[in-house]
Amino acid sequence: MLYPVELRAQITNLQCFTVNHETFILHFSRYCSTVNLVKQRKPTKTWARTGHRNLLKHQQSGNYYARTFAGGKEIWKSLKTSHRSVAEARLAEFVKDHRKRLGNGGENSAKMTFGQAAKMHLQNIDDNPRLKPLTRDYGRQRLVALTKSWEELNETEVRKITQSDCKRWAGRYAAKASPTNYNNTIGLLRQVLTCAVDAGVIYANPAAALKRVPIRNKEIVLPSTDTFNALIVEMRNGHGRDSRNCADFAAGLAFTGCRLSEANALQWRDIDFATGEIVVRGDRETGTKNWELRRIPLIPDARDLFQRMLSERAGESLDAKLFRVSECQKSLDRACKKVATDRITHHDLRHLFATRCIESGVDIPTVARWLGHKDGGALAMKTYGHLRREHSIAQAQRVTFAQVATKQADVTAFPAME
Repeated sequence: MLYPVELRAQITNLQCFTVNHETFILHFSRYCSTVNLVKQRKPTKTWARTGHRNLLKHQQSGNYYARTFAGGKEIWKSLKTSHRSVAEARLAEFVKDHRKRLGNGGENSAKMTFGQAAKMHLQNIDDNPRLKPLTRDYGRQRLVALTKSWEELNETEVRKITQSDCKRWAGRYAAKASPTNYNNTIGLLRQVLTCAVDAGVIYANPAAALKRVPIRNKEIVLPSTDTFNALIVEMRNGHGRDSRNCADFAAGLAFTGCRLSEANALQWRDIDFATGEIVVRGDRETGTKNWELRRIPLIPDARDLFQRMLSERAGESLDAKLFRVSECQKSLDRACKKVATDRITHHDLRHLFATRCIESGVDIPTVARWLGHKDGGALAMKTYGHLRREHSIAQAQRVTFAQVATKQADVTAFPAME
């Protein structure tokens, strides 16, 4: 219904007057409801321009986003801030990185195969001086396992590898590989594809969503003190040329907790009888596992062992190796069969040292420091928290819910002083 201009003006100010006309009120009610309906249907604005063509602000969250283009494709990235100055700084880094990716592009880069990306990764690990040779070798082993389990992967263009492809391969490989090998292989896959991301071939790593599988720790079965002593005697009484040397090497591993490579690097100059310490330096080129020199105290058994060895080899240079053999596994296996106990390895002797220290009352953080751990004892607690069965049973006998009588202190009565 249409109204003259004068009447429309009165309707607009109607709320200021008292009007009794029913028809007029009805028209006014419809008029207002129509206005409200139009306002509710008005679309809300999601993005706000900022004056910078690559910077937009989300209206609801207030956060800033970077937007750019590559090959006709729109690329968005959250800058994770609602502050304009911070957003502009992060935007500059994003744009710089984006231009670098485009600069690394081109025909050859766009058609990069997985094999080419793998070569880039291998070159990166070869150029990293912090990596041990064994770490590099293991990485190459995982790459061989990956390409054997994924047919034609080396010839596949990286940009054609999808997240679904990675998940299908992971499902097949997990069914036949050990948890450790599986986890390390998907780690290698991610690293190779990250090289393609850094080269600007792809913007996201399709293997990033792959999940690691849990690893069940192997139960550590260690010999009792009597059984270990019997093993050393059996090794020493063997008929081989190096029987005594193998026995000394096994005892040295158990009495110091050194890793195999660390024990092989020990020299006489590293044994300080005056201070009662062993200086563990590791391999001359690669050092210890965590690259740091550490000191281990000489427990009485270790002191007796090294002093006897020194007396039998008087006159040797301080630069001479402490042990005359670099391993003793065959001799150790033979002794285990003779003594009728479970097979143990060189690394098990390191476990034996840690377990015996904890059973003797040494706190776990101290044992971890002797072992060269950098986590303050977390790994030692996880690995050696179980201890051995006989020690656990013996400790359990000390736990009781019965009321314990408190012994009265001895008191001598003196006569009262007058």
